[in-house]
Amino acid sequence: MELTTMEAMIQGKAKLWGNIFAFTNSMALRCALELGIVDIIHSHGGPITLSQIAAGIDSPSLNIDNLARLMRLLVRKDIFTTHHQPSDCGEITLYGLTPHTPRWLMQGSEFSLQCVKEGGTAFSKVHGCEVKDFAHKNPKFNKMFDDAMACMAKVVAERILWGYRDGFGSINGSLVDVGGGTSEMVAKIVKAHPHIKAINFDLPHVITTAPMHQGVAHIEGNMFEAIPNADAILLKRVLHGFSDEDCIKILKNCAKAIPKKTGKIIIAEHVLEPNGNGPFDETGLVFDLIMMILALSGKERTELDWKKLL
Repeated sequence: MELTTMEAMIQGKAKLWGNIFAFTNSMALRCALELGIVDIIHSHGGPITLSQIAAGIDSPSLNIDNLARLMRLLVRKDIFTTHHQPSDCGEITLYGLTPHTPRWLMQGSEFSLQCVKEGGTAFSKVHGCEVKDFAHKNPKFNKMFDDAMACMAKVVAERILWGYRDGFGSINGSLVDVGGGTSEMVAKIVKAHPHIKAINFDLPHVITTAPMHQGVAHIEGNMFEAIPNADAILLKRVLHGFSDEDCIKILKNCAKAIPKKTGKIIIAEHVLEPNGNGPFDETGLVFDLIMMILALSGKERTELDWKKLL
């Protein structure tokens, strides 16, 4: 595939995702209004720190990390500004109002604020359990969720195949797609590189609904317990769903499953660049808020976050 064709495809997918997840922007704005963040900053008469914003929010168990993620997207959308100020402890970030930001008032809502004010996920507060448990109990939702993940895999598969074509070509033996869902991604890999023996590995309720693909074997299990042995392992959009501690557990299990000297762990994830101008930079911040809603400890990570983790 020519570079210009791939670039056009990436631009198109970025715009498509931007439209699909556009609701997140209004959701984030509503959350900020209901938390009274505009009023809090306005009352100080100028830019203030994240801790000062947190102190002005009426919540005894505020999740300041989620608050920071909310502010990061809203800065990107020009709702707030950031100013960087040197201090004895290093550079600190101050959040201010933009010239066109009106002074909005706070209004209440039952669920939209709780994942910021208390931690946890909005999904679990509404449904009483996390997404994976809800999917296990509800076959209709499980199918819809799996179909959505399969659709997402189709969207990113060509980019991954093109960007890592030499890497897949050099795999001499087997590949396990950990958390591979209904196997859309690994099936495309095998089609492009038929010498690879592929395994799609996921939870039992996911594997039950996975279709058969030539050259792909399905194995059910739990990545936190053990992963099938292979020459290479693929983690596509898996680690963003977990905390750093859980990611380390997953990566250690991956390391146990591959040859010590020649094994590969292939990680395909978004790298956040809050001030970047790339086609997916803003979409990444939107995805981060989606993770805040759906995944208990999930988050998108910056390059520095990934370096610390890996």
